[in-house]
Amino acid sequence: MSSTPSAALSRKTRSILRLWPPLASLSAYSGRSLRGDVAAGLTLAAIAIPEQMATARLGGFAPEIGFFAFVAGALAFALFGANRVLSVGADSTITPIFAGGLLTLAAAGTPHYAGLAAALAIFVGIILIGGGVFRLGWIADLLSVPVTTGFLAGISIHIIVSQLPGLLEISSPDGSLPHKILFIATGLERTNLYAAGLGLAVFGLTLVCERISTRLPGALIGLLMATAAVFLFGLESRGVSVLTVVQGTGPHLSLPTVTVDDLLHAVPLALIVSVVVMLQTAATTRSFTSDSGESPTVNHDFVGVGAGCVLAGLFGAFPVNASPPRTAIVSETGGGTQLAGLLAAALVLGLAVFGAKALAHVPQAALAGVLLFIGLKIFRLPLIIEVYRHSWEEFALIVITMIAIIALPIEAGVGIGIVVSLMHGMWTTTRAHPIAFEKVPGTSIWWAPGPKRKGETLAAVEVVAFQAPLSFLNAYVFQQGMLDLIEHRQGALDLVVLEASSIIAIDFTASRILMELIRHCRAAGITFAVARLESVRAQKAFRSFGITDLLGEQCFFHSVDEAIRALSPRPPSGDEAKQPPDKAPPTPAA
Repeated sequence: MSSTPSAALSRKTRSILRLWPPLASLSAYSGRSLRGDVAAGLTLAAIAIPEQMATARLGGFAPEIGFFAFVAGALAFALFGANRVLSVGADSTITPIFAGGLLTLAAAGTPHYAGLAAALAIFVGIILIGGGVFRLGWIADLLSVPVTTGFLAGISIHIIVSQLPGLLEISSPDGSLPHKILFIATGLERTNLYAAGLGLAVFGLTLVCERISTRLPGALIGLLMATAAVFLFGLESRGVSVLTVVQGTGPHLSLPTVTVDDLLHAVPLALIVSVVVMLQTAATTRSFTSDSGESPTVNHDFVGVGAGCVLAGLFGAFPVNASPPRTAIVSETGGGTQLAGLLAAALVLGLAVFGAKALAHVPQAALAGVLLFIGLKIFRLPLIIEVYRHSWEEFALIVITMIAIIALPIEAGVGIGIVVSLMHGMWTTTRAHPIAFEKVPGTSIWWAPGPKRKGETLAAVEVVAFQAPLSFLNAYVFQQGMLDLIEHRQGALDLVVLEASSIIAIDFTASRILMELIRHCRAAGITFAVARLESVRAQKAFRSFGITDLLGEQCFFHSVDEAIRALSPRPPSGDEAKQPPDKAPPTPAA
């Protein structure tokens, strides 16, 4: 059937749209898609408005700066990101980190502080874009779940403590977090009960609405009710602070004014913030893929979030991040394309430009109540309890990371968390030891010995497995363990078979150790063989480092039984003795 010109044009248009991933979803757009995006965009705006205001306040910025950050994140990610439902904007996870770092360079609220924040956003954006272009998504796996949980718990406590002065209408102290806690505890008698009541009411309403449905904009409802209460009962005259000054203007593009010395001091902070943004972006992308069955687009989304950071910096805002809660809102309310985020951004921008007078009367305590809810939400108590029940070691990682975040400057605590996570990973690798396998009776399976199963061993044969990659971290443990098994073997030993299915990689140091072990066995009259070297990467390393040449192709086998039948000078008895030996040992599988 010949296609009509309009049909051909339609196909051509769709092909062009698919060349740019952000527009690919529009190639099959429908009225149903529009309804879902509008519903998601309206809900997202209702959730984002109070959250962005509160997060800006957390960082020491005016409310409209939080709106600009959200608009920049949504617009840039829609153009350069891949995930169609991911929401990008000001984020309470990274705000305490960069705010704490910037306070060591400039006073909050000053033009210097704002310029540094904007420059930091551009710096972070460039790092993220580079991470996406060079496919550095693996960086997101640097922190284990316990370390990430401890990090969020520490950030949660920072958020809560930082908002208590605003909630209680008492002065906000400087200094370390423990000092702030002590100061607040000794100043509770100065609490303004009207402000505290408003803040706690907003907190409670937000919590209740979230329990009923995550789609309910409890924070926005709470802010509107708190603002109305200030008007109706004249609470400003009773000491309740309000925002007072909100600029009714939109963002404009400009480069931040900073010195080279400022940029050099911001480098470590930018790297730390970038790692945290990568972690959260990867987690969000993996949890909320645009389509079921679709592969996560982590590296592409790094570029989108990085572009959001750059645009936020040019708007005079601060670094932005992917938000798991807001992304969940878009996904749950029917959002299917970038239009949902763009609609929310347009509504937020409209409020910033045309609703400034109304925002000026929002009580500070109400924003503190919103942030208390956010802080409580990121403190993952159920997960902490679960880790405690299953692993004392990993529970200790939570505690160590949380204490580091609380007791030290946040950026230093994050660095310690990364180091602790990597050290735990290395320590886990070094705990691997060679294990003498036993044969499962009546089968050809060789398995690790267990308390409920009695395995079989063969005279003059030792089958050993090492259940980890071989590297410089565990090579000497592997060598000593192998020597101990060989030396303590009862009776004569003619054949050692290394069951290598778990050795997915081997480095240069470990290759030298393995070759020394092979030579040691030969000097003792023991044949050394390798079975089930399944990893293509490990096979390549064996050939590259000369292990294959040293052993010879005839000493590599697809199974332990093949190795024993081919190389054991003492054929096994019973059922095994009836199995004919292979005519030629197989070479490693490609």
